Formats: sequence, structure tokens, C-alpha cells
Amino acid sequence: MTTTAALGAGLTPRQAERRRRILRAATVLAARGGYEAVQMREVAESAEVALGTLYRYFPSKVHLLVAVMQEQLQHLHEQVRRHPPTGDDPAGRVAETLTQAFHALQREPRLAEAMVRALSFADRSVGAEVDAVAAVTSAIVLDAAQLGPTPSPSQQAALRVIAHTWHATLLAWLSGRASLGEVRGDLHTAARLLVL
Repeated sequence: MTTTAALGAGLTPRQAERRRRILRAATVLAARGGYEAVQMREVAESAEVALGTLYRYFPSKVHLLVAVMQEQLQHLHEQVRRHPPTGDDPAGRVAETLTQAFHALQREPRLAEAMVRALSFADRSVGAEVDAVAAVTSAIVLDAAQLGPTPSPSQQAALRVIAHTWHATLLAWLSGRASLGEVRGDLHTAARLLVL
């Protein structure tokens, strides 16, 4: 059940609701105090589930916070689909979307730090969850670019590089190694790969 539960697939309505409560509790704790504030016992208490149940859904804090990141990105993806970026070129639309996503994360820096830290700590046991985060990130970039359902191989490669750049700039900003201007510049530079 762990991988299925962590990804949210194949759950009964009760299990899906339990998973939502767990993710909500972890999100609140992370937003208050970052990575260190997310303690599994507190998550279980706040979500009103037994600790053993929490561990069946998410075997570690890393699994849990990567799932939180996936959920946050899914919300962003829904927003991009409801309100697609405007503009004449794919690179500009992608840069605009990722910059908006970055600004949203800026509003919750402790939550952003917790999610990115978990993603950085993820080992092979969290592979399915990390792949899900990568897939949602790529889908956001693809929808923002408005390239159609089947981008060319070079566009697919550019989409991967853009997604990697977004994660790397987020990490650099969170660790104090990049200014907001540098993040914005890097995102615009990476987005231009789509038109090369």
C-alpha cells in the first residue's frame, strides 16, 4: 500500500480522505517551522490517524514531504490549465509560469524549504514519488509552453532542463546563494532553450 498511498492512486474514498488529512497536517507543520518542524508523531496527531497508519502511507518524513511537493505542484498545474499564460512565444510563457510558481513558494518559504530539502534527501526508496514530482513539473512546463500534445525530442530535452533549472534555482534561493533577480534570469535563460 505504501507506494500506492504515497502517490494517491487506487485508494478508496476513506483512504483518499485520510491521505489528504495527512498531507494537510504536514503542510501546516512545514509552513510553520520548515523541515525540522515536521515530526511524524505530530503529523499523525494533527491528521487524527494512528502513527502506524501514517507510516503505512508514508514510510518516512522524506516520502511525506515529497508527496506534499507533488500536491503543491498539482495545484499549480490546475491553475496553469485554468488560466494559461499569455504571450506570443513559448519561452516567455514558461518563464512567466515558473516565475509565478517561484513567487508562490516565496510566500511560504519554510514550506518551500521543507519540500526542497526532502527532494534533495530522497534516495531510491522515494523514486516513485520523485518521479511523480518530475512528471508534474514537466506537465506544468509543457502546458505553459503550449507546444501541443507531442513536443519534439529536442523540446522534450529542453523541458527536462527547464524543470531541473527550476528546482536548482529554488534550492539556490532557499540556501541564500541566489538573489531573486538571479533566479528570474536563470528561469528566463532556461526557458529560451525551447526555441533553439
